Amino acid sequence: MQLTQYTDYSLRVLIYLGLYPERRCTITEISDAYDINRNHLVKVVHSLSQDGWITTTRGKSGGMVLSFNPKQINIGAVIQGTEPHMNLLECFDNKYNTCPITSACVLKHALYQARKAFMNVLSNYTLEDVLVQPEILISLLGNVGAAPDNPAI
Repeated sequence: MQLTQYTDYSLRVLIYLGLYPERRCTITEISDAYDINRNHLVKVVHSLSQDGWITTTRGKSGGMVLSFNPKQINIGAVIQGTEPHMNLLECFDNKYNTCPITSACVLKHALYQARKAFMNVLSNYTLEDVLVQPEILISLLGNVGAAPDNPAI
């Protein structure tokens, strides 16, 4: 199973914000920390804000913060909100399915169960669970205590 880059970046933004709960972080700062194109993150941040996971503030002292405590942010719920669909094969989408063996195929059922198990496992994790070693994560990002100079949006 493979998640989209969009979901990957969404989770990275949430992790970063969880590492710095005491201040507002900027898109540029997160882009630099992960070496991700800033324009990609603008879309991700907008979506996370629209979905209520983060709160953004515009302006010179602007930035973004988590809208909830990390223990209230369910990884499975974030993924369900950021993935356009979880169709593993064409036959998962009746609208576009052209496979002639769908009605007799057992593979679709097996993959449906695998997808369900995948999401069940992820739904057992919160952002807090992912942040159990904050010092190591901050060190790996290489910007311990970096203060933002640029507006977030």
